[in-house]
Amino acid sequence: MSITLKRRKAKWETEEALNRLQGLARDQAERFGPYADQAKESAALRIHQARGWTAPRLETAAQRVEDTVAPRVAELLNAAAHRVEPVAVRRRRRLSRSFVVIGVGALGAAALYGVLKLRQASQDAEWQENLDNAREQVRETKDQLATKAKEAKDRLKGGAEGAAAKTQEAADTASEGAKDAARELNGRVKN
Repeated sequence: MSITLKRRKAKWETEEALNRLQGLARDQAERFGPYADQAKESAALRIHQARGWTAPRLETAAQRVEDTVAPRVAELLNAAAHRVEPVAVRRRRRLSRSFVVIGVGALGAAALYGVLKLRQASQDAEWQENLDNAREQVRETKDQLATKAKEAKDRLKGGAEGAAAKTQEAADTASEGAKDAARELNGRVKN
């Protein structure tokens, strides 16, 4: 027997067993159906009675728990919460970010102002020193020029007097030379 035939036979046997079981279930459903309906109605009635009996007892129990047990449980839970709660850490007072930024900006501006003032004072001192040096050089130059002018004046004055004296001397020398020459000529002419 081939595998295909075996599969077909197994399938056919399964379908046949399923059909038999379904037929048996229908017969039993018809036979026990009225009993099941009666059991269903009886169970519904009993459940309704049980709920009616249980509801007032649950209400009474709830009131007793609320009046007696609940305050104790609430107190225990509250005490446990206080024991478990961490100790409050003292928080440092923090400045807001805008105050910090404004403060840093103000300090930076003050530092920049100070640096600029120091730089300006340094430049002013340097300018004053250069001005004093220039004034000193002008005084020295003025004194040198005055000295040279005085020397030139003295030379000119002394030169004019000296020139006049030299002119007089030269005139005297010339007149003596002329006299000597005339005497010499006269002596030659006379001799």
